[in-house]
Amino acid sequence: MSDTIFITGVVIHARHGVMEHETAVGQRFVIDLELSADLAESSRTDRLADTVSYSNVVATATAAFKDVNYKLLERAAGAVADAILATFARITAVKVTVHKPHAPIAAIFDDVGVVLTRTRHPPSHG
Repeated sequence: MSDTIFITGVVIHARHGVMEHETAVGQRFVIDLELSADLAESSRTDRLADTVSYSNVVATATAAFKDVNYKLLERAAGAVADAILATFARITAVKVTVHKPHAPIAAIFDDVGVVLTRTRHPPSHG
């Protein structure tokens, strides 16, 4: 069974990038999250304790994304994925999409970004 919690359009101001003005001034990023978890219990009990708090997920993702300035969007997205898997035992996989709508590209474009999918590895037996 693969159930999904999604949170889209989280806007975060951060200072990621290679260019000097990106790290000095920063810019707006938009994050979308898809979290895989077994929601069978919470779908029956209606108890927050049986699922994952969306608010806590957003707080964890925001802190992981903002607390360090990375050169690469890939690394910033990886930090978000790692933090979510480390913090929420119920989440078995996470898909992190980071949009950088104001990337310094000499072209007219709608959007640019990265999508990372990370899966919790089961503990090895042996």
